[in-house]
Amino acid sequence: MPRRLTPEAYAPYGRVLMASPRGEPGEIANLGTALRFDDVCDVENTRAGTASLKVKVFRSRPVPRERRPLALLEKHPCSTQLFVPMNASRYIALVALGGDRPDLTTLAAFVVEGPRGISYAPGVWHHPMLTLDVETDFVVFVHEDGTPEDCVVVDRQGADWPELDLASVGAPPR
Repeated sequence: MPRRLTPEAYAPYGRVLMASPRGEPGEIANLGTALRFDDVCDVENTRAGTASLKVKVFRSRPVPRERRPLALLEKHPCSTQLFVPMNASRYIALVALGGDRPDLTTLAAFVVEGPRGISYAPGVWHHPMLTLDVETDFVVFVHEDGTPEDCVVVDRQGADWPELDLASVGAPPR
């Protein structure tokens, strides 16, 4: 069952992108019209010199709130993947740790509300984005070089993977 996202609960898998993630007051910027929050998220690249930062936009359609089998998980072994929603209501970040295959005992699902972004740390297994309420555009930052290590995908291949219960996720807050 998906649970509420907190920076602490999500830390093994990546970072939550938000202003003041550690409670800091921010620095005055832009002639006093803004507060700046530095170092809120790293976008790591372990293939310096070969992989470059790519900026993409994914448009994600809402999925039905029902039980659904997990069909696949993917990971980016050499790069952080950072998702910044442009118009999100809510979405699910489904993540797992592991090596060559996901360790399903570490599988966790988080409900991400509103304008918060999330990152997947290099090598963290994750499901493709599951948007709940409205079609959502995500700006995505990831280092790629066109090799198979850009994105590794595994499907369940008949294995007994758990189901994700999106029926348990209530209606959006008003």
